[in-house]
Amino acid sequence: MILNETYTLSDGIEIPKLGLGTWFIDDDKAAQAVRDAVKIGYRHFDSAEAYGNEHGVGEGVRTCGLPREEIFITTKLAAEMKTYEDAAKAIDESLAKMDIGYIDLMLIHSPQPWDNYRLDKRSYDKGNLEAWRALEDAVKAGKLRSIGVANFEQPDIDSLLAGCTIRPVVNQLLAHISNTPHELIAYSESKGMKVQAYSPIAHGQILKTPEIVSMAERYGVTVPQLCIRYTLQLGLISLPKTGNPEHMKSNAEVDFVISDEDMEILKTMEKIRDYGEFSYFPVFSGK
Repeated sequence: MILNETYTLSDGIEIPKLGLGTWFIDDDKAAQAVRDAVKIGYRHFDSAEAYGNEHGVGEGVRTCGLPREEIFITTKLAAEMKTYEDAAKAIDESLAKMDIGYIDLMLIHSPQPWDNYRLDKRSYDKGNLEAWRALEDAVKAGKLRSIGVANFEQPDIDSLLAGCTIRPVVNQLLAHISNTPHELIAYSESKGMKVQAYSPIAHGQILKTPEIVSMAERYGVTVPQLCIRYTLQLGLISLPKTGNPEHMKSNAEVDFVISDEDMEILKTMEKIRDYGEFSYFPVFSGK
């Protein structure tokens, strides 16, 4: 069962291959979502300061009935934190809100603040190194187990690697059928980073694609199951988001194999450019 499978990160820490994304799960509903997912078998949960639900996710971990060490928590340093002082304060605030003793993996959410996403790209290299130094110090203090990045492109990675002491072990990227950054995934992996795929179901927009619906029917699976299996077969850590226990269970039922021929079709499928009501988010619009 995929929920029992893990990867070993380059720092030796084990991370479950399938996790629960919590973007758009409100703080007052996050604890129940975590508890429901734990009953199904999930052991990996992805949050962020920007999601506003770290408190609820932490409450879910504290009240789920499992020992803390059996749960893997990813959260993210706000994209706007580009000084050592701001980053160090934000790390401590996330720890306090979660109240789970330590965080397994913390990522810099974006190489640029969201208001300047993908603009003035090199203007924030120094700020990312400042934030990274705060993350490194938090690892040395036992507050964090592993650290990484999200939405980092090759020049962002190169700049960070040139000045870091602890190397990033993860790059979390938007990756789904019809929008898979193959070159960036390969580059991240070549630098010792495992790639986490967020929005593997394209925030629901992919459900409307006839070719994908048809392929899912051929395999006797749902479109979300096909999408999640696709990211897993690429060797990525998949983070589908849902607060619905039935969907959580279904999303974990991916014990089938997409053929090589179909994987090639999915890898080269025309890119989704319309994310509906979510298109205004920088990670979807690119700006």
